[in-house]
Formats: sequence, structure tokens, C-alpha cells
Amino acid sequence: MHLTAKELAALIPPEFILGVATSAFQIEGAVDEDGRGRAGWDVFAARPGAIVDDHSPAVSADHYRRMPEDVALMKQLGVDSYRFSISWPRIQPNGSGPVNPAGLAFYDRLLDELLANGISPMMTIYHWDTPLALDEAGGWMNRDTAYRLGEFAAIAAAAYGDRVARWVTINEPATVTTNGYALGLHSPGESLLLKALPSVHHQLLGHGLALQALRAAGVPGEIGMANVYSPMVPASGNPMDKLSTGFMDIAQNRLFADPVLTGEYPEVIRAAKFFGSFSHPDEDLDLISQPLDFYGLNYYMPTRVAAGAGDGPVPEGMEAALGEDLGESAPGAMLHITSWPGAQITAYGWPIVPEYVGVALAEIAERYPGLPPVYITEGGASFADTVVRAADSGRIMIPDERRIIYLAEHLQTVLEATAPGGIAEKIDLRGYYVWSLLDNFEWSGGYKQPFGLLHVDFETLERTPKASYFWLQELLAERQRMASSDNRVAMPAPSVE
Repeated sequence: MHLTAKELAALIPPEFILGVATSAFQIEGAVDEDGRGRAGWDVFAARPGAIVDDHSPAVSADHYRRMPEDVALMKQLGVDSYRFSISWPRIQPNGSGPVNPAGLAFYDRLLDELLANGISPMMTIYHWDTPLALDEAGGWMNRDTAYRLGEFAAIAAAAYGDRVARWVTINEPATVTTNGYALGLHSPGESLLLKALPSVHHQLLGHGLALQALRAAGVPGEIGMANVYSPMVPASGNPMDKLSTGFMDIAQNRLFADPVLTGEYPEVIRAAKFFGSFSHPDEDLDLISQPLDFYGLNYYMPTRVAAGAGDGPVPEGMEAALGEDLGESAPGAMLHITSWPGAQITAYGWPIVPEYVGVALAEIAERYPGLPPVYITEGGASFADTVVRAADSGRIMIPDERRIIYLAEHLQTVLEATAPGGIAEKIDLRGYYVWSLLDNFEWSGGYKQPFGLLHVDFETLERTPKASYFWLQELLAERQRMASSDNRVAMPAPSVE
């Protein structure tokens, strides 16, 4: 049984940040308006069959027009901070060259609206919406894209550096490489398998160049990056299952975290020369491993790994939600992801095993002794929500109890794991951002994977708070009440004067 809002609030440290998160491409819509350029995702999403039910991101949640309403709903929620991304093609339509004044102005208005409502901004510079011109030139397989991201970060720093409390340079490079370049499930739709490895290095280099640009501009806000992390667990004690699990851990976790936090790729990657004919200057790793003010961890689930092809690369429920038929594993496949015995699953087919967010924190604490402060920069779950209309009043209600339980149990776990005596007590955990504020365009899952605290009717675009919204509102209010009663500071925001 999960804790009540009052019990959970009692576990929250005084300066802990509770926030909500979104990304530009998933909520803004207005893809052809006010000088926005095309993104590679615009083209990919238009491919028949690439997105579940051929859903289109053209309108999405229409946040571009409804931004003040969405900020007002955040204010009503009582949230400390909002993590959002800026649209690269909206600000710099071709990924290089002139900026679009209307695009810059939109995020000016957003930042001012947030600050006027006491909400601390966390800005993500790159959240997957690569300008089409860069994708057509090779995207993240092209080293030049890293330099273009560095230039884009300099533009953002000059425009917004005085108001952003926290910066995320790049979001989940592992997902971009795996789904976009190795398996073809996301834009740009390449199926390069191991030949996709240059996209790893170029994204990490882009992070380093963006961080360098922000530092050179002297932005006063904290700077970090966000990697997704999934603890890998062997399906059995079979040595081959254990070996396969270790390989997955390297490919999905350490390949992206080690260079940033240690300045080196995992030893097995270097020893096996997995980069093949691809090479990079040694000084790249100096850029990639520059000190961070914080490390962002996106956590959703653990992964259970078994050797061999199995019945397919992922469990059936997960495959059905990905927006494209993965088919059977290739003959001789080395490993596959298997279902988690006894675990409930989300609409994405992801296993719900809350204790493993504590395992994730404990693992990174052990692997990276010099780890900077950590934020959980994304955490949440998609469920098929039921909309209920009261017969007497006509009021709409969305009783998403499963989402409340998911958030309560995961938040409780991270707080207990990082408290004195917890399994990850060495972690300086600074906050947790719920994914997501709004139901949105969930990449290849289209609109069939609602993560939001706010339900969006994609016909009328009306926003309706779900039960989870009111639960988080109660938690935030209870935390504030406790802080006031014992003179604790409830929500510090780094100065950006």
C-alpha cells in the first residue's frame, strides 16, 4: 500500500524540487506557423505506419497557442519547477544560420510567464527535434551536427541565460541512437544496428560543446544533461543470461554515462574496437566529461534480459505499443528482453517494479563516486485513462489511480533510498520531475500512450485535471504546510541574477 500524501510529504527534504516535464515536439503543435522550420520528426511521422494509427503531431496539445493556460494549470497545481525543451527548428529553422525572431519570442513569453507565477524553469536544449536540414546531411551520424548543437546552445544562452535556473544540454541520447539509428523505430528511421555507434559519440560531443557554450556565456543557472537508466536483471542464473545482461547494461546505460562521468568509454567497447573504422580525437572526451552542476536521470523501469532470440526482441505487449511491427528476432540473435514475472505493466508494456528506481540510484552511486547532485529529470507511466462524466453535473473526471500508485511508490522509493541509511545514501538527490504535465504525442506511440497529469481531448484540446493531478496538488500543499509549520525552506530556486 502506498503512502498517503501527508505521509509522503513528511519524507521530502526541505529543499527538494518537485516538478513536471514536457518536450516541445510532443506538445506544441503549430508545426507550420510563425517561421518554424521542418524537423526530421515531421517527415518521419508522415510515413505510413511509422506512428500508431498514423497519428500526426501537427496540432498535438496545441501548447504553442495555449501556453498561458498551461502555465496557469501548473500554478494551480503548485509545482516548484517546469522542465521543458526549446524547439530547435522553431528557433533556428535550418539548424544553422539565422534565427527566427518569432520562435525566440515564444520562449521569452514562456519564461516570463513561469517566473511571474513563481515556477523555476529547467530548459532542455535538445529533445530529439533535429532540424530536417541537419537530418538530411546525416543527422547524428555526421560530426557536424554536434557543432551545430553547440551553436544553438550559444543562441539559447544569449536569449535566455538571465532567466533559466537549470539547463539540460541533451535528453536521452541512448533512445535517439537505439530507436532512431539502430532499430528504425524513431526519426530518422535508420536501421544501422552496431553501425549506429557514431551517433553515440556525436551526441555526447554535442553535449560537451553545448555545455562549453553555456559556460562561455557565463549563464548563472546550473548545467547538466539527462540520460535514461534501466537496471538490467538476468532472466535466470544461466551464465549466458548473465552475459547478455552485461552487454545490455553497457549498450543502454554505461555507453552513454561513462564518457560523461569518467571521461572514458567502457573498457569492453574500447578493447573490442566496436567503433570500427570510426575514430575520434582524444580531446573529444575532455569536452564530453567537463564537470556538471547536476546529473539528470530519466527512470521508468528495470529490464529483464535473456540470451538468444526468444519469441521476439521485446515482450508482446511492448511490441504492440511501439508503432511498428518488430517481427521476430533475426536467427541467431544474441539476446532479447523478456517479461517480468508477476509485475503489472503500463500501457507501453513496461514492468512496474518500484524498488528498482532505488537500485538504479545505488548502481550509479557505486559506479561513479564523483557523481554530482542528481535530479530524476523524468519519471511517470502511461495508462489507458477512463473518462467519467457525472450524470448530475456533467463534470468530467479521470480516476487514474494506477498513475497515483506508480508516482507515490517511485517517489517514496527514491526518498528512502537516498536518505541516511538508504541503499543510495551517497546520492545528493535534489528533485523529481513527473513525466508528464500533459497527455501528448508520444513519438511512435502517437496519442495511445497518455502520461499526463492533465487529460487532453485531442478533438477539442480541452484540458481536464486527472485524479493524479489532484493527488500531486495535495502532496505539494502538504509539503508546503509542513515547511511553514517548522520554518523550513520549501522551494529554493538557484539565483539567475
